[in-house]
Amino acid sequence: GNMKRRHFLISASVSAAGAAGMRASAQSEESPEVSPTGETVSAGLSATIYSGDRQAGSPFASRSVVWGLNGVAATSHPRATLVAIDILRKGGSAVDAAIAANATLGVVEPTANGIGGDAFCLLWDPEQKKVVGLNGSGRSPAALSLETLRARSTNGRVPFHGAAAVTVPGAVDAWWTMHKRYGKLPWKELLQPAADIAEEGQPIGLMIADRMRSDMAGFLRPNSGIEETENIQKVYYTRGRTPNEGEVVRNPDLAKTLRMIADGGRDAYYDGPIADTIEAYFKRIGGWMTREDMKAQHARWVEPNSVKYRDGVSVYGMPPNSQGPTTLQMLSILKNFDMREAGLMSARSIHLQAEAKRLAFEDRARWFADPDFAEIPIETLLSDAYGQERASLIRMDRPMERAFPGDAPHQGGTTYLSVSDSSGMMVSLIQSNFAGMGSGLMPDGLGFSFQNRGAGFSLQDNSPNIYAPKKRPFHTIIPGFALKDNAPWLSFGVMGGGMQPQGQTQIICNMVDYDLGLQAAGDCPRWRHDGSSEPTGVYRPGLGTLKLETGVPEATKAELAAMGWELGGTDGGFGGYQATMFTGDVYGGASEMRKDGLALGY
Repeated sequence: GNMKRRHFLISASVSAAGAAGMRASAQSEESPEVSPTGETVSAGLSATIYSGDRQAGSPFASRSVVWGLNGVAATSHPRATLVAIDILRKGGSAVDAAIAANATLGVVEPTANGIGGDAFCLLWDPEQKKVVGLNGSGRSPAALSLETLRARSTNGRVPFHGAAAVTVPGAVDAWWTMHKRYGKLPWKELLQPAADIAEEGQPIGLMIADRMRSDMAGFLRPNSGIEETENIQKVYYTRGRTPNEGEVVRNPDLAKTLRMIADGGRDAYYDGPIADTIEAYFKRIGGWMTREDMKAQHARWVEPNSVKYRDGVSVYGMPPNSQGPTTLQMLSILKNFDMREAGLMSARSIHLQAEAKRLAFEDRARWFADPDFAEIPIETLLSDAYGQERASLIRMDRPMERAFPGDAPHQGGTTYLSVSDSSGMMVSLIQSNFAGMGSGLMPDGLGFSFQNRGAGFSLQDNSPNIYAPKKRPFHTIIPGFALKDNAPWLSFGVMGGGMQPQGQTQIICNMVDYDLGLQAAGDCPRWRHDGSSEPTGVYRPGLGTLKLETGVPEATKAELAAMGWELGGTDGGFGGYQATMFTGDVYGGASEMRKDGLALGY
């Protein structure tokens, strides 16, 4: 009787980020009354109408947790959820299902991710009985010098779009690296579903259509600085506009590219025909990336950082060049306060969380960079003593006028996935183009766009994150993972650039301090603080703006304003959450209402 019951699980999420903040505020100024499909957005009375009543659970939850005995999938697109479950049913590992779902999301949700972007992964390895990390972020081109980049800069920043913002895409190599260690099915089978969907087409979802419309408007602005937009228009602008919700998008070029990678593996992409096409493209438009840059890309297994929070919960994060430790620093500060007594959605609870964010973000701006190029005092930053020291700076009656980094020796388009299989493996994977559809550049005939992750570098001399050739930029994408009493418990993500650590912290507080379930923890109204200093070299240690979703109680808003917070309203930049949970017996899955996603169990 070695008939172990098979447990699977996968979950994923997208982020409306990067330009999301700017985009959303621009949208709210125009406040369109009706979406292209005729669905009312914010006209008159409807803005004050809330959802119907649920008979059990938290009243603000949009649906129930999905429970699965054999598996549960939650991704930001129903089609990717189906692909994941198909792979698991065929006997694929959690890693196999994550790769297949991620490849599919690149086809159906190109506003968030794709093979022109990077990937990070945290996973529970049941054989080693520990959380392991994989950093699949790419480096800057060898031929692009700091001087050239400064000459191209706008307002002392790396240009947000075009060739100057492109770094080597790390996702495909990360998938290949994971598959070599943890895959069960042949590599080819994992890319097949995505290639088929690219060829036959897929109706576009509401949130994805909305994001594509705003991204493309940005790309097509006369002064966008993008070297060419014909290629991306050929795929997503075939109607003289971007597709509306429910209209079919086909991408035969991407289907062909995915089949080449399916047949030829990693090298077809990095050291073969696709790399040659990429090099020729950048030569043609005046960019810098070469086949040599591509060939040198290798994902790296890394030791994750972690902090103990409370009630036996330990939370894990990717080390830099990721902002993973920022969530951990926020929790390390918050564990010095009685969050439970403060109360869910109370002014005190939100005040303490936002102050912890402001302190942690100044350290993030001061220290985080590619560890190959900079010494980062991570152990100090995550120590209990340092957390206490930072917590002691927080006043209960009003916000700090200025937050500074401790004296220790906005934003992206992203998809998040979590998968688990019968061996007990749980995978937390995140993959992104950075801002929505990325740089705006699509190589000739390949059907995918390049990320604009180079916009995460600083051009300031004193920054550890200053641009250099062959360097990895500061990265906002972070997979989330938590153990309870040293056993795998929660695989989760909240997408959206600088929103990610703020959102992850809110999820942990909601579940650990306020006893919310997996679904309600994500549907609960959120806060987001904007206006901290950034690793890109922007220093703004002032008060900034505390933005609150509509559902935060009016009494709480009034009390926060009376304390002296500068409040802002909802702008769509509050992330997108998916999560999966293991109870030691069954799996739970959740997918929130801010995205087009779906959770299913079987």
